[in-house]
Amino acid sequence: MNMITRDRQFYRQIIRLTGFIATQNVVACLVGLADNVMIGAYSQDALSGVALANQVQFLLQMLATGLGDGMMVIASQYWGTRRLEPIRRVLAITLLFALSLAALFFGVARWLPEATLSLLTGDAGAIAQGAVYMRVIALSYPFFSVTMVLLAAQRSIENVSVGIRASVSGLCVNIVLNWVLIFGKLGFPRMGAQGAAMATLLARVTECGVVVYFTCRTDRRLALTPQYWKKLDRALLSDYRRYGTPVLLACFSWGVAMLLQTAILGRLGSDAIAANAIANSLFQLITVVTYGSASASSVLVGKVVGSGDTRKLREYVQTLQWLYLAVGVISGATLFLLRGAILSLYAVSPEALGMADAFMIVLSVTVVGTAYQNPSLTGIVRGGGNTKFVFYNDLVFMWGLVLPAGALAAFAFHWNPVLVFCCLKMDQVLKCFVALWQVNSYRWVKKVTREEAPAGPEPTP
Repeated sequence: MNMITRDRQFYRQIIRLTGFIATQNVVACLVGLADNVMIGAYSQDALSGVALANQVQFLLQMLATGLGDGMMVIASQYWGTRRLEPIRRVLAITLLFALSLAALFFGVARWLPEATLSLLTGDAGAIAQGAVYMRVIALSYPFFSVTMVLLAAQRSIENVSVGIRASVSGLCVNIVLNWVLIFGKLGFPRMGAQGAAMATLLARVTECGVVVYFTCRTDRRLALTPQYWKKLDRALLSDYRRYGTPVLLACFSWGVAMLLQTAILGRLGSDAIAANAIANSLFQLITVVTYGSASASSVLVGKVVGSGDTRKLREYVQTLQWLYLAVGVISGATLFLLRGAILSLYAVSPEALGMADAFMIVLSVTVVGTAYQNPSLTGIVRGGGNTKFVFYNDLVFMWGLVLPAGALAAFAFHWNPVLVFCCLKMDQVLKCFVALWQVNSYRWVKKVTREEAPAGPEPTP
């Protein structure tokens, strides 16, 4: 890693994109943190139930992210040649898939909540509270999925400000309504988990409204007319299946693996569930720059690959890896130092607090690995056109190593939950060696654009 770019435009772009995406993710994490803190002050059973129910939404989020990221691989390379028409067409395809997915999850969450949650824990109190939450939050899934895909499309053309507007709007709605509905303020009944679900539902509707209005009225470069859905472009549909399917499968695999990790910890008791929810809330907040840099890198790398500038690509890739390492060290130190302040916000058992503190110490170490390997693989490698490698890599580490080790530690060896947690997070460090080798081999560079883009209807101003 010895070719550091001096291109000031690169630094402006990566800082701008990462900053906007990270800020959006911070606000989105604050929505989850607000839910956890407020519902945790209501009761530990409610916190555990909501945390488990949110794992189902996490799986939907991973799949929607997979659909969006698969689209970004194609769209960002077309953006490198400044061709908007194929981007609109692949967006139309992605939205159809996202809404179909949301409908499936809606059915499961609305009509089978207890059966779904019983796969994750045997705690009757957590299942009861989680089922109440799931039946309401299921209504938010279509809005959430559309928002995720539209924001991914906007990022692919380096338009990231709308994400912050949507997230801030959703956060304000969520916090106010959480306070009103969970605790029964301003004349409303005390609704607990159901109130938290209603607040989050209305926040998701607000976010979706902001993004749709921006796309259709404010910046119409990606505005779609009905003609885009009357006849889908077969060539781009084929490209999307080819390059997007591995991304979707990787995200699905990761989402299911996270569910299974939660199930393993969930079988260790309510304290472990609550501790995991608390630790993950802070971890998600701390890693916003990491995931923001991954998304920004995917756009910039895809754009350069699409333009065909090999020298610039190598300089960017080398520089990005050093930036990832710096972000990792800072993130780890921040997580370690903030853990006490975050724990003081929760009204849960002393055992759950102690376990959450230990989980956070583990994460403050593994986050350094996450900060390097995640954007290297999902940003550089995937953004450069190789969408299969990340999928296969995750299969080996997650399904071949982490989950078996975690299950054995929990159920065969009956280790302490903290040691089980270590087993479940060890891949974040081990993947760094694979990422270092793969990124610097440059075998991932692949142009996915077609020479002739189909013509289509232009949106009216």
